Amino acid sequence: MEEYKENYDLPAKTTGTALKGQGNTSPALDRMTDLMCRELINRAIKMQKRSYAPYSHWNVGAALLAKDGTIFGGCNIENAAYTPTNCAERTAFFKAVSEGVKEFVGIAIVGGADYTIKDFCAPCGVCRQVMMEFCDPKKFCIILARSEDDYAVYTLEELLPMGFGPKSLAP
Repeated sequence: MEEYKENYDLPAKTTGTALKGQGNTSPALDRMTDLMCRELINRAIKMQKRSYAPYSHWNVGAALLAKDGTIFGGCNIENAAYTPTNCAERTAFFKAVSEGVKEFVGIAIVGGADYTIKDFCAPCGVCRQVMMEFCDPKKFCIILARSEDDYAVYTLEELLPMGFGPKSLAP
């Protein structure tokens, strides 16, 4: 867990920032600067190297940015029994929540076979549901990356339309 020194209370996109998601017009682009995205992607790539995936050989890393500027890393951790396996995104969220942090800005995710990154690695449905528990789907940013220079930014709402969350249970 490391702290980033800038204020990440959803700042506006800086002028001239080039986000490399081809044709990406997500509202999330207005919240994440290129520098923020690159830092999170870099941290996610480092976390991917810690992945434990001896069965699928699909290694995933994630870097979760909390509203207070703290970055929580996560990697996938497989288990021979399969169902106890935990995804990188959930590992990052569970680390953060276990430390008392429950407000988040965005997450970067990278993944691929045998530690190589060839394409975007989107979060699974269970991870999207965990994000829905703690994040505003209209504001929370999900960065899918092939590299620090090649990425796309989405809101949780774009990746989980009509998501079921705590507000769904309100009277």
